Amino acid sequence: MHQRTMDKKELVIRLLKKNTDGLTIIEIAKELKVSRNTVPVILAELKGAGLIRIRPVGKAKLHYWGGRK
Repeated sequence: MHQRTMDKKELVIRLLKKNTDGLTIIEIAKELKVSRNTVPVILAELKGAGLIRIRPVGKAKLHYWGGRK
């Protein structure tokens, strides 16, 4: 059974809230067992809403929860 995008977004939010050191797209995808292509779509939505912060580290980008706790 496929999870709806809304469910996946909620899972990403919970994961980012738990991991205050930041996570890469690949780490998020592995942890939630979702496609690596799905994660950037969700993160772009969250970034557009001003809910997350992104910090480049070398070639990678770390994503942090930056919204309300």
